[in-house]
Amino acid sequence: MIEILLQGILLGGLYTLFALGQSLMFGVMRLTNTAQGDFIILGAFAVVAGTTLAGGAPFAVALAVLPLAFGFGYALQRYVLNGTLGKDPLPSLVVTFGLSIVIQNLLLELFSADPRSIETGGLNTQGLALGDSLSLGVLPLVILAIAVAATAGLQWLFARTALGRSFRAVSDDREIAELMGLDAKKVYAFATAIAFVLIAVAGALQGMRTTVSPSDGPLLLLFAFEAVIIGGMGSFWGTLAGAMILGITQQIGFRLDPGWGIWVGHIVFLIVLVLRPQGLFPKTRG
Repeated sequence: MIEILLQGILLGGLYTLFALGQSLMFGVMRLTNTAQGDFIILGAFAVVAGTTLAGGAPFAVALAVLPLAFGFGYALQRYVLNGTLGKDPLPSLVVTFGLSIVIQNLLLELFSADPRSIETGGLNTQGLALGDSLSLGVLPLVILAIAVAATAGLQWLFARTALGRSFRAVSDDREIAELMGLDAKKVYAFATAIAFVLIAVAGALQGMRTTVSPSDGPLLLLFAFEAVIIGGMGSFWGTLAGAMILGITQQIGFRLDPGWGIWVGHIVFLIVLVLRPQGLFPKTRG
């Protein structure tokens, strides 16, 4: 049981990174990005391509991708997604769904359907022994540390900075915020830019942890969506908790039967959705 719990927490760290960008975009703009998983895979393949061109140095390439992700997210929100925002959520759903199809087909054209991975010099196979029968992977521990740091950083950004106050203002009441001098479109663009940095981090770490293929995006979107719903849309710590619950329940399912892991996670998600649709830890950001 200790091994299941620890492995579930490590898996939950990865799911946290999948979900934080989704949580941020929904929290600020009430926008559900249905291309979230495909953007994560796009980030992974960007690092794969950069590593191939650079002849190695995957971590340096991953860091170089982050400012590109920031600029891409800013431009995407400013010039595409801002036009879809409104009381009707359908336009943003349709546009992001179309983007997911474009990304999948673009990656298939450029990289084929063959799975790829990011070579880390053996980091993904290194383990930290805890006793005679328990070992934890070094890379999953690094991913968990990054996930906790990213969650704490986002919570601090929202609670303690002027940019975070502007995020909360346009989220609570866009019209009043604009009357007070805020440019909501620019604020939205900055939120999406930060979300895309998190997406790029998630993609790079996913590619380092396992193989990725162009068709993986929808499954990653599902994990991100489930983590956000289980934890509650209200706080980043709730997203972290929801991801941990999802990871642990999947590990329990895998232990019961190798084919049950993901299915058990879906069952827990449906139970939470039916019994407590606001999530287990809803909280207004502030």
